[in-house]
Amino acid sequence: MEALRHSVFDIHAHLVLVTKYRRKAITEAMLARLGEFFAATCEGWGCRLEEFGGEADHVHLLLALNPTVQPSKLINNLKTVSSRRVRQEFPEQVRRFYRRPVFWSRTYCFVSCGGAPLDIIKRYLQEQDSPGRDSPPPKHRG
Repeated sequence: MEALRHSVFDIHAHLVLVTKYRRKAITEAMLARLGEFFAATCEGWGCRLEEFGGEADHVHLLLALNPTVQPSKLINNLKTVSSRRVRQEFPEQVRRFYRRPVFWSRTYCFVSCGGAPLDIIKRYLQEQDSPGRDSPPPKHRG
């Protein structure tokens, strides 16, 4: 759990980024540097890179998010910064796959994770007492 002045939060998400045209452009050295780029960028946004890994054509990031951050803007910044830095530090390797200044596909997968499973949360909410009611609420099927 983390806290801001008036809130407590624990927000985690799994982000998958894929190279442009799914080309196998990521080397082991690039992967190590990408992890450093992502960690530094997350820190600048008040977030944290919890775990990182990947293969030649994609990477996985487990992020601890700050509730004041808009995920789409964070993701755009992660992609922009890492693309620019990897093209600067590994120009020969990147040029083998891309003639234009690109690295990541425009698409990404962003999935929230962590906490209790949804069925546990639903059950908890259904079992809450409503004001003025002595019996448990009716079961909601939805």
